[in-house]
Amino acid sequence: MIIEPALVNPTAEDDLLGVDPFIFGYGFAADGAPTRLTWEDLISGKAAEYPRYWVHLNRLSKQAHGWIFRKSGLDRVVAHALVQEETRPRSQHHGRGFLINLRAVNQNEGADPEDMVALRMWASDTVLITVRARPVQATRDVEAWILAGDAPNSNGGLVAALASALTNRMEPEVANLDSRADTFEDQVLDPDVRMPRAELAEFRRTVLGLRRYLVPQREALSQLLREGSADGLFPESIALQLRESVDRVTRLAEDLDAIRERSVVLQEQIMEERTDLTNQRLFVLSLLSAVFLPISFVTGLFGVNLGGMPGINSPMAFAILSLVLLGTTGLMLAIFRWRRWM
Repeated sequence: MIIEPALVNPTAEDDLLGVDPFIFGYGFAADGAPTRLTWEDLISGKAAEYPRYWVHLNRLSKQAHGWIFRKSGLDRVVAHALVQEETRPRSQHHGRGFLINLRAVNQNEGADPEDMVALRMWASDTVLITVRARPVQATRDVEAWILAGDAPNSNGGLVAALASALTNRMEPEVANLDSRADTFEDQVLDPDVRMPRAELAEFRRTVLGLRRYLVPQREALSQLLREGSADGLFPESIALQLRESVDRVTRLAEDLDAIRERSVVLQEQIMEERTDLTNQRLFVLSLLSAVFLPISFVTGLFGVNLGGMPGINSPMAFAILSLVLLGTTGLMLAIFRWRRWM
C-alpha cells in the first residue's frame, strides 16, 4: 500500500530541519530560452505555463514529497518511485513519460566515490522532474550549460545531457582506480616494498562498489535509448548523444571488470609470496633442526651421569667430543649442500 504524505506548510518541519525542498528549476519558452523558476512558481502552478520545464527537488523534504504526490500530476506509482529510499539504476516507460533512476559518483566533501548517490527522474515531452537526497554535481554541470546558453531544445535533450554529465564525472574516478592498480602492481614487483593486505582489500571494495551500480546503469541507459527513440522522446541527434553515453558507460564497466580481475591476481600473488616466505622460513628451521639433532642426541647421551661413560677420566675427552660434534655438523652441512637443500 502506498501512503501519500500530507502537503506540509513551507514554514513548518522542513524549515526547522534546514531542508530546502527546491534546489533549482527552469521554464523553457518555445524558442528554448530558459527562465529561472522558484518554489512559489512551482506550487502556484506557474511553471506549468511554460511549454516545458525542469525542476530539481530535494527528496529529504516533506514539502517536495507533498508537491510530487499532490500537485505534480504524476500517478501514485511514479510519485512513490521518485521518493522511495532504495533504488537501483533502471529505466521504465510509463504512460506518456519515462521513470529513470541513475547513479552518480559521490563527489561531496568527505564522501567515498563508491558510495554512489541516486538521481531519480520523471521525463516527458513537457516535464522533467529530478529528485536527489544528496548533492549530485552532474545536475549543476547541466545547469551551467543552460546558463551559458547551451540548453538542449527538448526534455529528452536534458536527459541525455544529464546522462553525459554523470558519465563525465565517473570517468576520472575509474581512471584513478586504474592508476592505483598500476601502483599496486609496481609495489608487488618491488621486493623492498611490502604492501598491506588491508589496503588492497579496501581497493577491491571500492571497485566492487562502483561496479555494483555501473553495470545496471549501462542496461538502464540502453533500455532508455531503445524505448525513448521509439517513443519520440529522443530525436536522432539526441539519440546519438545518448548512445555515446551508453558506449562510454559500457567502456567504464569493462574497465572496472579488468581492474577487478587485476586486483584478484594481485591478491593471489601477494598470498603466494607470503606463503613462499613462510615455507622458506619453515625450511630453514627444519634444516637447523636436522643439523642439531645428532648433536642433541650425543650431548644428551653423555649427560646421563651414569658409571661407565667413556672418557670420564681423560682430560682430552671434552676436546675430542667437541671436535667430533663439529665434524658431524660439517658433514651434515656438506650433505645438505650436495643434495641442494640449502
